[in-house]
Amino acid sequence: MVTIKLTQFSHGGGCGCKIAPAVLKDILSRSAPMSGFSDLLVGTETSDDAAVYRLNDAQAIVATTDFFMPIVDDAFDFGRIAATNALSDIYAMGGKPLFALAIVGMPVGKLPVETIREILAGGEAVCRAAGIPVAGGHSIDAPEPIYGLVGIGVVHPERIKRNSAARPGDVLILGKPLGVGILSAALKKGALSDAGYRKMIETTTQLNAVGTRLGEIDGVHAMTDVTGFALLGHLLEIARGSGLTARVEWSRVPRIAEAVALAEAGVATGAADRNWASYGHEVDTGAGVAEWQRKFLCDPQTSGGLLVACAPEAAAHVKAVFRQAGFAEAAAIGELGAGAARVGVV
Repeated sequence: MVTIKLTQFSHGGGCGCKIAPAVLKDILSRSAPMSGFSDLLVGTETSDDAAVYRLNDAQAIVATTDFFMPIVDDAFDFGRIAATNALSDIYAMGGKPLFALAIVGMPVGKLPVETIREILAGGEAVCRAAGIPVAGGHSIDAPEPIYGLVGIGVVHPERIKRNSAARPGDVLILGKPLGVGILSAALKKGALSDAGYRKMIETTTQLNAVGTRLGEIDGVHAMTDVTGFALLGHLLEIARGSGLTARVEWSRVPRIAEAVALAEAGVATGAADRNWASYGHEVDTGAGVAEWQRKFLCDPQTSGGLLVACAPEAAAHVKAVFRQAGFAEAAAIGELGAGAARVGVV
């Protein structure tokens, strides 16, 4: 019996498949602005996590889509990771998911039908855990396995958590540890331990459902999730959208221990270099920040944690909410202040 590895079909995996930030910015710069739609509360203007459209004074629809090629070889785990990642964008807006549609592209004839079924079953399991149905979708015959979801949710218009509403003095709190991209790179090299794989699956399949609760906290001003553009890239989106300067303390950033050891040994993703090439000119790193640490902060995260900007007096409550929801490693990693839209790392 021949063992089929899903990753053998893909040129990239997880959120590392994303188009580089600079290239995406260039592509979108040619798009016509969506003006004249007064009920479109969140569009593409600040590279936010999802679109939001107001239905009435008490309800707005949150809509998003996310899909990618395999980051792991196990079909069920791949489906779980992709679905968890897709729903995260709804939670990052402070919303609650209602239902999902499946996006499926598979190399029919190369992958057994049972493998494809397992991918879909993984996604369905995550949606059941989120309390929503997979209500339909679309499939194509594709050269590489692709799976993800369209997510549809709801949020009160006054509770939307944009990535552009942070305020000077806000504390930055990160919900999950960094290092998933490095673990995935090690997995492809056959250099990831069993414990490292378990940690990778545990992290990438943990739903960011806490975002719905965080959206109800007045002191939470802005929120996003950390995915393919890495911590620095998504923090820059908050800084640009809010017109603020961000400061991150490396020593306070939660990190997966095995990923740190691998990074120190030189393991990194190509996407980390692409990320740095796209936005490194907007980042100031202190003399004590080593190259491997910089790459770590540019490491693409698949189904990464929520990044919250909140008032200092709300920080303890935000961390408590994270921990009550099972995010034991959530930590304050820096703050925002007046100044040019940049990120400083010390």
